[in-house]
Formats: sequence, structure tokens, C-alpha cells
Amino acid sequence: MIAIVINPTAGKGRHARELPTVVNRIRQASPVEVRVVERIVPEGATAVVAVGGDGTVHHVMQQAVAQGIPMGIVPSGTGNDMANCFGLPPTPLKAADIIADAVVHGHRKVVDLARLTAQDGSVRYFGGVLAAGFDALVNEHANRMRWPKGPRRYDLAILLELVRLKPLRYALEVDGAPRRLDAVMLTVGNIAMYGGGMKICPDADPTDGELDLLWVEPISRTTLVRVKPRIYAGTHVSHKAIKQERIKSITIDSPGVVCYADGEPLAPLPVRVEIAPGALTLLG
Repeated sequence: MIAIVINPTAGKGRHARELPTVVNRIRQASPVEVRVVERIVPEGATAVVAVGGDGTVHHVMQQAVAQGIPMGIVPSGTGNDMANCFGLPPTPLKAADIIADAVVHGHRKVVDLARLTAQDGSVRYFGGVLAAGFDALVNEHANRMRWPKGPRRYDLAILLELVRLKPLRYALEVDGAPRRLDAVMLTVGNIAMYGGGMKICPDADPTDGELDLLWVEPISRTTLVRVKPRIYAGTHVSHKAIKQERIKSITIDSPGVVCYADGEPLAPLPVRVEIAPGALTLLG
């Protein structure tokens, strides 16, 4: 039996009409049990399918790893960065066909995840990019705002955080070696993209057994605004203030920062992040 976890409001509901067809196409390959938004995968499920955006994928992923079952992704969110970077079909119906075919013929694909351990000992996995700098502060600010609604809330949060932009002081341990640095942004990528197509870690590969650490050394507001549009093409890494390296593990600490990954708030710093090679098996 395949558990299908659906977030019908993902992507502002623009794929809602396709969802019954998605379920029916997967049902042709296997009996299914549909859960709407609920994050609990029933015992006895042989696989689970997440129908939604990166946030839905993130929560379902925890259950797939915990139960040791393969996972399918039907991208129906706004950005769908994980589906894109995992090389999965870009539309719900094509994704459903690939999943059904994988169930029948046993096709599987293995990808890495990142394993995050919070200060309280709790563990979360993420498949995308961890933000622990300016971008995390913007998300945290936007989540506290009641007005305006929609994307304009994030635009306003960006402006407000730019006004008080200053480097954060980080205490790190990178592959076992302590390090201190000042930076306005710090990200750890399992994949190249976050935020709906921004190639923040352009060389990150979810099958290489490594994570990509990227940070931005102290720069002015004007420079940050000028460099930001280049992230969509991944050309921002040529700027002299942007540094990157491949790592296996990192501990990150900076006062007052809540880190985000897969569009979700994960934990206040400090956290430890390490690569989990081949931790997720995908249908397709």
C-alpha cells in the first residue's frame, strides 16, 4: 500500500483540479491510502508520495527516512526546488506517471540528505539548502508579520532587514576544525537551488556525498542588492566576497539566528549539519 500525502493548498491551489487524476494514476499501480496534509504515514505503507511543495516534501521525508521506505514527489508547490534538483518531472501528471511506472518496474533513485541535530538533541533531515544568515533573518521577520499578505510580505521583510544589515559573527566547526568568521549570509546546500530557482549553491550535487558551504563576507547594502539577482543564474559566486567549499559536516553558531531549510524553520543556532549519503530512496 502506498500512502499519498496531499497538500491541496500548495502553489496556491493551482494544481487542485489535477489531484484526483494524480491519485488515480498511482492507484493503477498499487492500492493507495490518501492523507490530506496529515504528516503521519500509516504503518504498513510500502512507499509514500508527497504531493505539494518543498515544505510538504520536507515533512513527508522525515517519515520516509524513519520508516525506511521509498518516496515519490509530485511537485505542486510554488518553487519545487527539490524535485527540480533531484531530476524529477516538473509537472504533477508526469510525476504521477513516473511514480506509477517505478512502482510496477521497481525503478529507484538514491539521493543524499543533510542531517541536522539541534541543541536539544532533536534530529531533522533536509534535502535542500540551509539558510543561517541574512536570508534566514528575512524569513523569520516575514513570519512575524501579519501584514501584508503574500510575496509582498517578504519584499517588505527584505527591505527592513537591509536597513539594519550587519555582519553576523559565526563560531563554526568545519569537518572537525574550529573556525570563526564574520558574514552576512551563510548557507549549506545539498542541492543547488532554494527560494524557487535561486542557484545559491550552483555546484551542489545531491549524489556526491558532500555538502556545499557558501558564505558572503561583509559587504554593503548596495553591493548585496546588486549581487542578489545574479543568484538565479548562479553567477554570484564569481564575486570576490563570496566563498564556497565542499564539506562533510559543520557546526554553526551565531546568537539570535533561527535557521531555515526547505522553506521551513528548523531550529535556533547552534546546530550540527552532516551529510547523510544515500539517505533517501526516490520512486522514479
